[in-house]
Amino acid sequence: MPSEKKIRKFQFKIGLNTLFIVAFLILFLFQVYRAFSGQMRGVIPEKPITNIIKDIREKRVEKIEVIGNQLIIHYKDKTLATAYKEPGDTVTKILAENKIDPSQIRVEVRNIDAAAGFVNLLANLLPTILLIAFFVYLFRQAKGAQDSVFSFGQSRARRFTKSLIKVKFLDVAGVDEAKKELEEVVDFLKNPEKYKKVGARTPKGVLLVGPSGCGKTLLAKAVAGEAGVPFFSIAGSEFMEMLVGIGAARVRDLFENAKKSAPSIIFIDEIDAIGRARSYGLTPSHDEREQTLNQILVEMDGFEPNEQVVVIAATNRGDLLDPALLRPGRFDRRIVVDYPDLEGRKAIIKIHARGKPFSEKVDWDKVAKRTVGFSGADIENMLNEAAIYAARKNQDKITQEDIEEAATKVKLGPEKRRTQSEYDKKLTAYHEAGHAIVSHFLSHTDPVHRISIVSRGMALGYTLIPPSKDKLHETQTHLLEKITVMMGGRAAEEVVFKEITTGAANDFDQATNLARAMVIEYGMSNLGPINLGPTFDVTEWGKSFLEQNSISQEMMAKIDKEIRKIISNCYKQALKIIREKRSLLDKVAEALLTRESLDQDEFEKIVGKKNQNEQTHHH
Repeated sequence: MPSEKKIRKFQFKIGLNTLFIVAFLILFLFQVYRAFSGQMRGVIPEKPITNIIKDIREKRVEKIEVIGNQLIIHYKDKTLATAYKEPGDTVTKILAENKIDPSQIRVEVRNIDAAAGFVNLLANLLPTILLIAFFVYLFRQAKGAQDSVFSFGQSRARRFTKSLIKVKFLDVAGVDEAKKELEEVVDFLKNPEKYKKVGARTPKGVLLVGPSGCGKTLLAKAVAGEAGVPFFSIAGSEFMEMLVGIGAARVRDLFENAKKSAPSIIFIDEIDAIGRARSYGLTPSHDEREQTLNQILVEMDGFEPNEQVVVIAATNRGDLLDPALLRPGRFDRRIVVDYPDLEGRKAIIKIHARGKPFSEKVDWDKVAKRTVGFSGADIENMLNEAAIYAARKNQDKITQEDIEEAATKVKLGPEKRRTQSEYDKKLTAYHEAGHAIVSHFLSHTDPVHRISIVSRGMALGYTLIPPSKDKLHETQTHLLEKITVMMGGRAAEEVVFKEITTGAANDFDQATNLARAMVIEYGMSNLGPINLGPTFDVTEWGKSFLEQNSISQEMMAKIDKEIRKIISNCYKQALKIIREKRSLLDKVAEALLTRESLDQDEFEKIVGKKNQNEQTHHH
């Protein structure tokens, strides 16, 4: 609801605008009246007073109308004429001087002195009044601007009460550990005495860290919905503007308002905008941001007691935050909100499926397994896209096929029907079949879920190999097999066409990055278990900087040699599988050219059943 001050300001502006409109309208009408009067005088013919006397004698005049010094003569034939008398004379005197009986003619006198005086006064005063009103308006505007300058220091946080937020913990799924931690915070605020009895203090802050789309802001909304205490929400970027010191002033104002409403919660979204590690002279600093951060540090744990105010912050760049912000007493709890596991995805799907009509044949376990690596936002988007597909096809219910198509669209983009020559289509078919065949005949890879030569985004085709289960660790064997699968497309091109194309560029990019990580980060090469790359380091003093490579040129050459060795060995293995399974490769490519897409069942009918991450090859 707008404040009373804003309403009064709005009413004043309306009144002032109305005054200007009325004043200009009066001036306009006055000018119209004067112009009209002038036109009227121009329309009625003017006669000398002697001619008027003659007409009276001839008894042609019906009456004389006197308006000031102007005489309007009304003739019996309904015509008009005008004449002017001397200022001191009267009509009766003029008639008497010309020996005419005044009783013979009707004389009407219109008294316009008061009206004329008022109009003249208005004409003289109105410009002055308008000028004064204009200056008053300017002063009011200047005062408003001055007020807005001083209001820069006021917090931009939006205050929510329990009735305004409908999200509850029941509406959040897939992040059970985070929910449990935040439920405790809500209980702290609702029942502080229970914890004070055993000497526990309220946590000062809770930091939610994790990839975007995993539910950090949704969790904060749920806390607001459950807590039943005032909830102040603000984004990190809203603290700073053009004036120096504004960010720190807004932090002070925010915490002051929260303390007045205690117990209360402050939610700062994207806190990395102001909470980044402060400079130590090694990198350029941003004084305004650092002042704002310093003020937050003081407010959260300074000399002033800050009981019953909990700060919840969210970021997907937890590695960039200042160590002083993360210590106990400020953000006591650091909660990782990560991609949901299988059970989490099932729960998220159940929430977002509410209110949508699904076919009874939809296999939700299969959908949950299909969506490994999807965030909560991805799943919500997928089910929404599935509903759109169903509506587009005029279906009453959403089918498994709609969900599958929507999941592919969320990850790879919409289908694009590009005009391709038969040779290009054949190349793409063999390339994708190469990935699929190599993956199928390696022992540690997941089953091929779908192969297609329909273009999506920048890719001419794709081979989808989602993980059959959530993995916490990657083995060296599995990583090498992933690189081998990436090489399968180029291997098929070389074997079938005796030619190589530009279609494998994205495969090489992914394979090289993975091989480089194996050598310099994971210690999976002949160089041994040692990290050989530059690292982003935060020292015990909080100094954060990007360490430069301190390895020799000789070691760099060895790293390059190891990367080349890994990729070339994987490529040789891919070539071996393609040559051995050439007949199956041809069958899969032919099926792709005929049907454009093959799902897991159709693919396994050709090549047989398979033993057992999401791995997608773009070309």
